[in-house]
Amino acid sequence: MATPDSIHIKGGIDACDLMDRFSEWCMHGAYTPFQENFDIGISTSQAIRRYAEGTDPFECGGTAEGDNGNGSLMRILPVCLYLYERQKKICTSENEAVHILHKVSALTHGHIRSQMACGIYYFLVKSILEGTGTLIDRLQKGMDQALSFYRQDFRNYTELGSYDRLNDLRAFQMTPEDEISSSGYVVHTLEASIWCLLNTDSYEQAVLKAVNLGADTDTVGAVAGGLAGLFYGYAQIPSEWLETIRKREWVEQLIRNE
Repeated sequence: MATPDSIHIKGGIDACDLMDRFSEWCMHGAYTPFQENFDIGISTSQAIRRYAEGTDPFECGGTAEGDNGNGSLMRILPVCLYLYERQKKICTSENEAVHILHKVSALTHGHIRSQMACGIYYFLVKSILEGTGTLIDRLQKGMDQALSFYRQDFRNYTELGSYDRLNDLRAFQMTPEDEISSSGYVVHTLEASIWCLLNTDSYEQAVLKAVNLGADTDTVGAVAGGLAGLFYGYAQIPSEWLETIRKREWVEQLIRNE
């Protein structure tokens, strides 16, 4: 919620404003239902601490192997949608769009693997919004475009290996549930989210399957739900779910940029 609010107010990506809002969320519970932050990942909390100590925003995210949590992937959808609209208006190149995505990821997660997850998600978002046909067809097209983009630079090849299971989504769809992990590792989160989409036929089914995998349920549900919402549409969100949202009017106003 902090991200679209910042994008709307600033008219684009402002790293300091984003980090200021993340800090307000962390320290004072901004953007939460009850003004209370009850859970925060280690990498994210460390990045916010570095920012408070004066580190450049784009240098705050950790770059070690152990910094590949799913925090930046979980919050990247508003940036993907902003860049999608920006591309239509001013013909932003894919290189520039992905560069921005990587920089926004690096606010809290600076490892290239985490940045790639955000980039892959962006291509999935674009393919869903622009494509026709079944969900699996659109997701496969998005994956193909993401892999093609990253393969332009041979330095990405090693890290791309982390996402090998997503090369062929029809084969991945048949993966048994006990081979799907819903841990906080960014690769697992992306895999689990896509697997849930491939093995369900509605928004409700996709989100329920995601959270019922257990472990890091909120993040897998958010990542899967974002793509499911774009494909199935707002009208397919169960009304009983919407009715229980705290501060629903404020949330919907923020979404509409009012």
